[in-house]
Amino acid sequence: MLDDPRSHGLWEKTAPAAPQTASLQGDRDADVVIVGGGFTGLSTALHLAEKGAKVVVLEAAEIGFGGSGRNVGLVNAGMWVMPDDLPGVLGEDYGARLLKLLCHAPDLVFELIAKHKIECEAVRTGTLHCGVGAAGVKELEQRAEQWAKRGAPVHLLDADETARKVGSTAYAASLLDLRAGTIQPLAYVRGLARAAMGAGAEIFTGSPVMSAEQSGQRWSVRTSEGSVSADWIIVATNAYTEAPWPQVRAELVHLPYFNFATKPLSGNIRAVILPERQGAWDTKEILSSFRFDRQGRLVFGSVGALRGTGTAVHRMWAKRALARIFPDIGEVEFEAGWYGKIGMTSDNLPKFHRLAPNVIGFSGYNGRGIAPGTVFGQVLARHISGELGEAELPLPVTDPQEQTFRGLREAYYEAGSQIAHLAGTII
Repeated sequence: MLDDPRSHGLWEKTAPAAPQTASLQGDRDADVVIVGGGFTGLSTALHLAEKGAKVVVLEAAEIGFGGSGRNVGLVNAGMWVMPDDLPGVLGEDYGARLLKLLCHAPDLVFELIAKHKIECEAVRTGTLHCGVGAAGVKELEQRAEQWAKRGAPVHLLDADETARKVGSTAYAASLLDLRAGTIQPLAYVRGLARAAMGAGAEIFTGSPVMSAEQSGQRWSVRTSEGSVSADWIIVATNAYTEAPWPQVRAELVHLPYFNFATKPLSGNIRAVILPERQGAWDTKEILSSFRFDRQGRLVFGSVGALRGTGTAVHRMWAKRALARIFPDIGEVEFEAGWYGKIGMTSDNLPKFHRLAPNVIGFSGYNGRGIAPGTVFGQVLARHISGELGEAELPLPVTDPQEQTFRGLREAYYEAGSQIAHLAGTII
């Protein structure tokens, strides 16, 4: 995307074409202007347009340019934070509300895919969280117990069951979550855009926002060649936030994450590795993830950026890691590699901000953007339309808080992942 093969890799090669859009030219009036053409922004646009609102989406680059078009494609429920810990962080009301919303968030994703006939390689056979060593097993046991008491369809699998599901003996246990599944993320976000436009929303790409100024009860959002006057602004830029809301970016530490896609594997190998086509990731601090696409390519990823020395280091590590996890896979060839940025908050939970009167947005998905981003878009639409009061939202209103030593930590994550992968210490 934008002539960079390392931005979206396999997803750009295999996704259906994006709906035709252009940059904003001239002035527009709207009820709501949405900044950002990813999961949150386009879900908001779709749900608002279906309610009859006049919506304009401004995307700085292309639809799905940020994390929405670069991620692994795992549609998971919940967040990284343990379910029992949420009330302690957010309070009983918000904790219970967010848990309930995110518990069922994958349902909305797959419902939208079916309703709007989005061609995005959707597979809903669950995901596998794979435990490495005793510490990994303990973590999975806790997650299984906490989700099970809430009625979630999760199943703790022992080493033998895990080996059959994964096709590897590398893991001591796994947690199968049947709420979850996999999609082709860039195809999904382009499908959301097409659905939003079909409902009446206008989407402009190549239109970075330069400024936002309030005049009376209305906002004027300006790009280099046009403007939109609206009652509401939704800031839906997350880890790819730039001006005029730098405080959102300052709250997020960027964690780089890459993926490599093999050439399609042989039928014999494909029958053994993830035979039910779950997506998977492990419990290591520097985690790995893997899943198939529809054509039988194995998509394998971990923490790190494919730039500078990182490109060769992570590629070599990925080949070694695949050989360790799947000894029968043989020599693999990668036909695509790409990476992006995950926006991490200080407590690993998303935030809801009111950046100014009628300027609101969610951010900080911490690597769980597909289902939360989609369902938060629906929440924003319900809030703006008056169906959901501020006190009924799944998160409290908070002010962005800049994280300390953010630049140093981001450099550490990028360099540290190279050191770890160069040493070959990570499965």
